[in-house]
Amino acid sequence: MRLTAYGAKRALRNSAVFLLAATGAATAEPITLLALGDSLTQGYGLRTEDGLVPQLQAWLTGRGHDVVVVNAGVSGDTTAGGLARLGWSLTPEVDAVLVELGGNDLLRGIDPATARANLDGILQGTSARALPVLLIGLKASGNFGPDYRAAFDAMYPELAAKYGADLYGNFFQPLAAAGGPGVSDALMQSDGIHPNAKGVQLVVEALGPQVEALLARVATP
Repeated sequence: MRLTAYGAKRALRNSAVFLLAATGAATAEPITLLALGDSLTQGYGLRTEDGLVPQLQAWLTGRGHDVVVVNAGVSGDTTAGGLARLGWSLTPEVDAVLVELGGNDLLRGIDPATARANLDGILQGTSARALPVLLIGLKASGNFGPDYRAAFDAMYPELAAKYGADLYGNFFQPLAAAGGPGVSDALMQSDGIHPNAKGVQLVVEALGPQVEALLARVATP
């Protein structure tokens, strides 16, 4: 198997950790988790500390995980945008990837086949690096008809199965599950698209355990 630059760096790091362990002075580096997404990841409309990445970072740190979550969310990004910047986002330090894309494709009515092809390309790229991935899905509304909705909703579980990625089925499920008339509105910003700080907190609390499972998949020596 050809050793990539990433593989060489991991091998060197693992050798160093082994050597330190043998001398009783091991200090493992933190896991680097890349959060590749759109405005939901970037934290649009929120104070920096209230965004998805900072809240997820705090949640994981509070549970004792030595991890650095890198915010690679870009407001307005489609799956095409995420694919276009994948190469330079996957720096050698990245150990695992969270992919949250598709919302802007949905808002623009982009053909689900196009969005699917872009997500497939992203998962191909992470698979080539043998990086564990958590794919975060969305559920389409009925605005573009039942065929569109069925194709859009199906692409996340089908691609996760194809590439052996972990799947979190619906980013907004925790908000809907809060229950009660008007509760979801109380968890959203005024645009009705992005969650507010409390809404993000609920997402993180639901998403967190699956991120923990993802971190457990990071390759060890």
